[in-house]
Amino acid sequence: MTIRTIAVNLDLKEKELEWIQNHAQDWNVIAGADLSAEELLQAEIMLNWKKGVRDILSESNRLRWVQTWSAGVNRLPLEQLKAKGIHLTSANGVHAYPISETIFAMLLGFTRRIDTYVRQQQLKKWEHANLRKEIHEKTIGILGIGAIGLETARIAKAFGMKVLGMRYSGRSAEYVDQMYKPKELDKLLPQCDYVVITLPLTEQTKDMFTTKEFKLMKENAFLVNIGRGPIIKEADLIQALEKNEIAGAGLDVFVEEPLAVDSPLWEMENVIITPHTAGSTEYYTERVIRDIFLPNFKAYLQTGKPTTNLVNYSRGY
Repeated sequence: MTIRTIAVNLDLKEKELEWIQNHAQDWNVIAGADLSAEELLQAEIMLNWKKGVRDILSESNRLRWVQTWSAGVNRLPLEQLKAKGIHLTSANGVHAYPISETIFAMLLGFTRRIDTYVRQQQLKKWEHANLRKEIHEKTIGILGIGAIGLETARIAKAFGMKVLGMRYSGRSAEYVDQMYKPKELDKLLPQCDYVVITLPLTEQTKDMFTTKEFKLMKENAFLVNIGRGPIIKEADLIQALEKNEIAGAGLDVFVEEPLAVDSPLWEMENVIITPHTAGSTEYYTERVIRDIFLPNFKAYLQTGKPTTNLVNYSRGY
């Protein structure tokens, strides 16, 4: 009888490895950041997609399920995975706390001029910098009402904000005062003091924000993108910022990463840049294993199919 194998493509803490082993006592569990191709080819279940996995995918006849360590799956060979009948689950939901914290760090940073004061501190410059704005009771538009969007909406309500949401179904959600569909984006944007993008990258969301959308926004509105870089047409964003068509942008994701050193975005005083770290947290791996993988593993043993965060290949997320 062939022993079934779970391959974990990263180094785990002892307690995290024990969690998996305790739930998979009849399985061979191997873990490490440097697993060989031979070891990966034995895997029925693989945790954490790595670059080298693509190289052995065509040879693998045992792989049935891949659990990614990211919410977005646009960089994976989705057509190949679909053709081989491999289930794919994302880490969606793990990021709700750290990313919502990053979003509000940016929003409050802009509103209370923290970014300006940090630059002034470096120059030992004591200046008011025309600080006037408040975040309380303003309107925020959240594009993408998943786990991150919902947590962002919940926090926004603590500031007494009006929350407008956008999701493809148009279905209402807690903490969201009014929901829009993507085709109604032109109605949502002009109302917002803050616009937050938490969408995945798909054929439908690529280049969703162009010159047209920036012109629909208020001149004093701030944009935050923690979704994926190509959702925004970067050249159009730079132009909108240069022309003061919007007040500023907080960007954690970019079309090309790392962001090129010659990008004008680096030098703009109305831009806050973070290096795709909005979801980083000390609890990341723990949450993926405990909250997503282990419940899914139980379902997989019972039905042969994980259920939480199962990627729909036709939608791309």
